[in-house]
Amino acid sequence: MNWKIILQLSIFGLIMAFGTVSLIPQIIEPVFWLTIFAFNAFVIAKVCDCKYFLHGFCVSLVNCIWIVGVHVLFAKAYTENHLMVIESMPGSLAYHPRLGMIVTGPMFGIISGLVLGSFAWVASKLVKKAN
Repeated sequence: MNWKIILQLSIFGLIMAFGTVSLIPQIIEPVFWLTIFAFNAFVIAKVCDCKYFLHGFCVSLVNCIWIVGVHVLFAKAYTENHLMVIESMPGSLAYHPRLGMIVTGPMFGIISGLVLGSFAWVASKLVKKAN
């Protein structure tokens, strides 16, 4: 496993974590993520020698840590700009947004890990390796 590239690529997740607190509207956030996933998949396919899916999955898990941490720290600002997040939380978690983010965040990390891992695996079939 190339932990250096995993941590380097996860910096995009840290940037997005801060960006989504108040700068990036929820409506266009998926466009940013799709662009980041495509770039990450390309880099993983270019740099790594094997385990492309696992590298992509691990990048998303580290992203999850960054994102949940930043969103919990800045929960008030985040929830003011992302009302749909609170509305979509199950039951009583909507009344405790920080707890809700801590509980649901890892699920999103796993789902996005499956997506990024798949992107990285497909990219590994399409991209020529760096020499």
